[in-house]
Amino acid sequence: MTTGLLGGAFDPPHNGHIALAEAAIRYFDLERLVVVVTGDPPHKEVVTAPLLRQELAMAAFESVPKVEFGSFEIERDQPSYTVNTVRWASNLWGDVVFLIGADQFAHFLDWKEPDGVLEHARIGVATRPGYPPARLEPVLRGLRAPERVEFFTIPEIPISSREIRAKVARGEPIDDLVPPPVARQIEELGLYRCYPGAASEAKESSTS
Repeated sequence: MTTGLLGGAFDPPHNGHIALAEAAIRYFDLERLVVVVTGDPPHKEVVTAPLLRQELAMAAFESVPKVEFGSFEIERDQPSYTVNTVRWASNLWGDVVFLIGADQFAHFLDWKEPDGVLEHARIGVATRPGYPPARLEPVLRGLRAPERVEFFTIPEIPISSREIRAKVARGEPIDDLVPPPVARQIEELGLYRCYPGAASEAKESSTS
């Protein structure tokens, strides 16, 4: 049986994460999907503490069957690298598929030990309808085991955690972007109200 692994900062988790998870569970016929919240991601902005992001993720995925949570990364006192996480997961569950979006996979060769990642897990790449496969062919050519990469399609849901943080800071509603329990926690805990990226996000929106 196959275990899915979905890592991320989840700052905050949103409906796009849920759509990816549900599509992967169906496509790969997963026995379980383990959500792993990153502790100290080396190349990604995070504004919320790891344990709080894990609470948000648990709220987001509470209604998704087969989802479990792994604390491997937030318990490590060092930067979070996927190669370490998939090694941990494969030692526990054997057959592991690590799930990422196509935009992330486009930069996969820049990750720490990309071929090492593929030694311990297959990669499931979520693509949106109409995503140009030519963008990903150079990545496949740069890998020793491209046959361990598999593509599956998810619905088009153009959401980013950064956009959500900016909307909260500007006092705009996010109910259509995140699961209801996440929206409630963000409101109750006063998260992202002082997010510094709000002003630049608003400027980009007005000029686009």
